Amino acid sequence: MAKKVALLASGGVDSSVAMGLLKEQGYTVEAFYLKIWLEDELSFLGECPWQEDVNYLEEICKKFAVPLHVVPMQKEYFDRVVGYTIDSVKKGLTPNPDVMCNNHIKFGFFLELLPDGFDYVASGHYAQTGEFVGKTCLKQAVDPIKDQTYFLSQVPFDLLPKILFPIGHLSKPQVRKEAERFDLPNQHRKDSQGICFLGKLKFNEFLKYYLGEKLGDIVEFESGNLLGKHAGFYYHTRGQRKGLGLSGGPWYVVSKDTENNIVFVSKNYDLLSQQRMDFRIDSGNFISDSWFESAGIKVKLRHGPTMYGCQITQLEAGYNVHLDQSDQGISPGQFAVFYLDGKVLGSAMISE
Repeated sequence: MAKKVALLASGGVDSSVAMGLLKEQGYTVEAFYLKIWLEDELSFLGECPWQEDVNYLEEICKKFAVPLHVVPMQKEYFDRVVGYTIDSVKKGLTPNPDVMCNNHIKFGFFLELLPDGFDYVASGHYAQTGEFVGKTCLKQAVDPIKDQTYFLSQVPFDLLPKILFPIGHLSKPQVRKEAERFDLPNQHRKDSQGICFLGKLKFNEFLKYYLGEKLGDIVEFESGNLLGKHAGFYYHTRGQRKGLGLSGGPWYVVSKDTENNIVFVSKNYDLLSQQRMDFRIDSGNFISDSWFESAGIKVKLRHGPTMYGCQITQLEAGYNVHLDQSDQGISPGQFAVFYLDGKVLGSAMISE
């Protein structure tokens, strides 16, 4: 009897090709479109493509004879992802809604709702699975630019044996070729660039709606001189160069005083680099208790191909991570994801 798969489908090329490949491999497939929070409530801020997504999906599901389910999740999305994002920003942290989306919604609440009878959940993410110390783990996709293991790194390890990533062995150009082979109606559709729940909106527009503006001082780090005003510390991130509105630069954001709403800047780029070869993490989603003892571990601090070699020291509470080169954009709240030979050993939020 064919194994039954619940496919998380978005209307984009990646999950549509995943659908075609799963059907070719003999799986019984049902597609699920998760209708998430922002799409209705803040549609006045910009165009949201959810109806366009569903229109494409209806065509594609008809082509592959796959049932389609549209699952409303607005309340859960607000509670589990949007609320976290707003709260993190108010605390001066750097949130990652996409990590939380995968952990709490796509491979979280959705699995709580999923009816019995499905053997696997699949998605169009660029990722693969592998094995480490006898456990299933995430493994990087073949395409290092598109690889999405960073965003998936908080998905619990015990769920991974039940998750399929049908396109993880393909590059983006190869996925486009497969879309042409299947003659998909969305084969030339552009990739979505927005943050998970924001669609086509800019993150600062979202922050402005929820947090408004809170005028504060821009101060030179070294001298304490007042250089200008900002609309709220939460619009600025450490290492930022553009958007400060200051002359005589370049100026870089080097720190923030969230209590007094002050953004500190400096012309000295090295000030950023010298301070950030070390950071702290606390508890995280790790494959074992001794994951950090492996030689050759590398770390990603954001989505993309860049990795650093690192040395990890266990502390009385948490771990210290020392990078083999400096990074100017490390901020509390963002995620550090740890790899060994392309396999994900775990991830944790940076605490300081």
